[in-house]
Amino acid sequence: MEKNVDKDDGSLAESVATRVRNLLIAGEFEPSQKLSEHQVAAQFGISRNTLREVFRLLTSQRLLEYIPNRGVFVAAPDEAAVIDIYRVRLVIQRSAVQGAVKGHPALAKMRDEAEKGQELSFEQDWRQVGTTNMEFHRAMVELHDSARLSASFDLVLAELRLVFGQLEDSAHLHEPYIERNSALVQFLESGDIASATSGIESYLLQSERAVLAALQRKRAAFKKLAV
Repeated sequence: MEKNVDKDDGSLAESVATRVRNLLIAGEFEPSQKLSEHQVAAQFGISRNTLREVFRLLTSQRLLEYIPNRGVFVAAPDEAAVIDIYRVRLVIQRSAVQGAVKGHPALAKMRDEAEKGQELSFEQDWRQVGTTNMEFHRAMVELHDSARLSASFDLVLAELRLVFGQLEDSAHLHEPYIERNSALVQFLESGDIASATSGIESYLLQSERAVLAALQRKRAAFKKLAV
């Protein structure tokens, strides 16, 4: 039965690719991690043929990398990717904020994630704070009411999580944005679109600079060790 699905319908591969992408967003895979076909196929209960299609889809989305004679690896985005990721984020998230309507269901999701992030910060669980922050921004994009934009943004988030996966999850990377998340929700709930717009612009600029600096420090330290 699986064989027929593999041959005639790509929906299974697309469904599994979405599940893998969500695991990437949650930080369940490490950048540069080699993926075992046998283990991943068993994990999702699919055939090798379906798995190869999953790998092909995720490779085309820059989330996996195929290295000839070595296998399939989780991607490890570099500084150039970070710059492009934040360029896309600014376009999508700024327009989401500018089109926000009071009472939109996504605002309640944003508030829930902002409050969850605050609670997790008290526990110093910075990895989960990072995951919650991803969900906060995911909810923000839902203000568009566009399935296509949400799907596109999921690719961005997954790639961004692979950037964070190369860094140490710490207060330095996540704590500055906990209060800013709450402030953005307050602006949107009150209908202060101008403040929300300037808020998300400065937010993303600060985040991009912090991530680039951290990634550059990481690479510099690695080079010193390699010498």
